[in-house]
Amino acid sequence: GWLFPIVWTLLYILMGISSYLILTSEAEQGQIDKAISIYGYQLVVNFLWPTFFFNLEWYLFSFIWLVLLWILVLIMILRFYQIDKRAAWLNVPYLAWLTFAGYLNFAIWILNA
Repeated sequence: GWLFPIVWTLLYILMGISSYLILTSEAEQGQIDKAISIYGYQLVVNFLWPTFFFNLEWYLFSFIWLVLLWILVLIMILRFYQIDKRAAWLNVPYLAWLTFAGYLNFAIWILNA
């Protein structure tokens, strides 16, 4: 249990640095806007997942929601990569962590089905 707050803190720091790199890049404004929009969407989806999983105990729905989050983060990484490769790579640990979280979420759904 002690690991989760540390990991999430590090992941949010990396996300913040990566979004700063995108916002301060010299890329075309439309390209920046699209990348930051996906960044915002994934933050909202990320914010809602704990409510579905922990509060409502909707394990299958939470897993599907997490797959949506995973896809959004992948799209974000690809868009960031077009603007600043460093910003994209800073989010790879986030995608890896979501993969692990998805595995746990799926296992919990199976065990509680």
